[in-house]
Amino acid sequence: MNDDARPAPEPQDIPPHSGAADEPARQDPSRRSVLWTTAGVAGAGLGIGALGGGTASAAEPTAVSTAEAVAAAPARQGRTMAGVRFEGRSTVRVGIVGLGNRGGSMIDLFLAVPGVQVKAVCDPVRDKAEKAAAKVTAAGQPAPTVYAKGEDDYENLCKRGDLDFVYVATPWELHFPMAKAAMLNGKHVGVECPIAMRLEELWQLVDLSERTRRHCMQLENCCYGKNEMRVLRMAHAGLFGDLLHGAGAYNHDLRGLMFDPDYYEGPWRRLWHTRLRGDLYPNHGFGPVANYMDVNRGDRAVSITSIGTPALGLAAYRKEHMPPGDPSWKESYIGADRTISLVQTAKGRVIRLEHDVSTPHPYSRINSLGGTRGVFEDYPERIYLEPDHTDDQWADFSKYAEWDHWLWKEHANPPGGHGGMDYMMVFRLMQCMRLGLVPDFDVYDAATWTAPVPLSHLSIKAKGAPLPIPDFTRGEWRKARTGVDSEKPAE
Repeated sequence: MNDDARPAPEPQDIPPHSGAADEPARQDPSRRSVLWTTAGVAGAGLGIGALGGGTASAAEPTAVSTAEAVAAAPARQGRTMAGVRFEGRSTVRVGIVGLGNRGGSMIDLFLAVPGVQVKAVCDPVRDKAEKAAAKVTAAGQPAPTVYAKGEDDYENLCKRGDLDFVYVATPWELHFPMAKAAMLNGKHVGVECPIAMRLEELWQLVDLSERTRRHCMQLENCCYGKNEMRVLRMAHAGLFGDLLHGAGAYNHDLRGLMFDPDYYEGPWRRLWHTRLRGDLYPNHGFGPVANYMDVNRGDRAVSITSIGTPALGLAAYRKEHMPPGDPSWKESYIGADRTISLVQTAKGRVIRLEHDVSTPHPYSRINSLGGTRGVFEDYPERIYLEPDHTDDQWADFSKYAEWDHWLWKEHANPPGGHGGMDYMMVFRLMQCMRLGLVPDFDVYDAATWTAPVPLSHLSIKAKGAPLPIPDFTRGEWRKARTGVDSEKPAE
């Protein structure tokens, strides 16, 4: 859950990307000119459709034809990263980029995991970087190098020769260039959600991971939630029968935080609601359900259709809470207050995704799974499975604790936020790196779980037209392989 804070650049257009995915980072367009409003195909990717002018009828063929143009995978430039192990090591040396709300708390978990050393920290706000460095020394580790000389100092961190892994927890528009810099400098990289904002960028990350042989992972903590991992194991054991449908969401009232001048360092998150109409944050809902259904491991997400409500919630909140003259009064919100997307898989299953951070609503990720033998629904947790249940009444999910993942049996009271899932994610990733195991998810999962960001925007502009989701695995999805439902390794 990426709640880091740093000012976002002002929206502006940039020309299409001009070169190969592994060109030096110094040739990248400035991060202050990240694409917000261009339309059409750029290289092998998909630009975000024009936001301001034009009618729906004019937008529809552009959205559909553009998406169809990127449905076919470009030629592979390297070898697949599916099933590729980390190199084993006794200590994982970590560099952390972004030390706001998210990174500033996650550093505690890296320090709590055995066999991990934080060697470098980076944030353009020096005070945040120095506070993080103090946490490292307080944990008994040598003082890390601090990188706080402007917004590009992360590049110097990535160039270090004594890092194995770079963790990125920054505003969304910075995720892609930072992940790219890490891989180009020989580092494995884990990025908070979403990993990028454009399909072109997703394809570049896939190609870079394959060419550099470095893993690039979407650090989706919700995949490690206790309920999610229990449902995952039950689904794979066949308790739900043949899987048919699932649902996930990020329905979280963030209005107060997005207008809070102290919580986010600048309005970067709120400004995304002036740029895109679709699902800005699909990963928390999509990732767990994709795991249940073995997406990219025997099934594949093939298409998405999205619709959205009018964008009224943020403007209404501003009218009630923000004083005249506040900079937010210059903003025009276009992001649908609630988006609903339907994803179809190659096996015909349906996944419903929802996003709503602009209206009053109790927190919910929905987290539902249904099959021929029953259904689970979360928020609140409840289950109905045949032959255990025959009275058409919801049953107690806690009675299925025997199906808990070994991580939750081994770490019954994990430290950290979000109910312990953050620690589980960090512990497991660092374990995989130390022992030389295959990571639980990879760059193909990252691209798939994030693809609804640009595609839902285009589908909404196209009046709900179904759009193809690229096969980022280039056919590897047909092969069954392990994922988050892992066996406990021998240390």
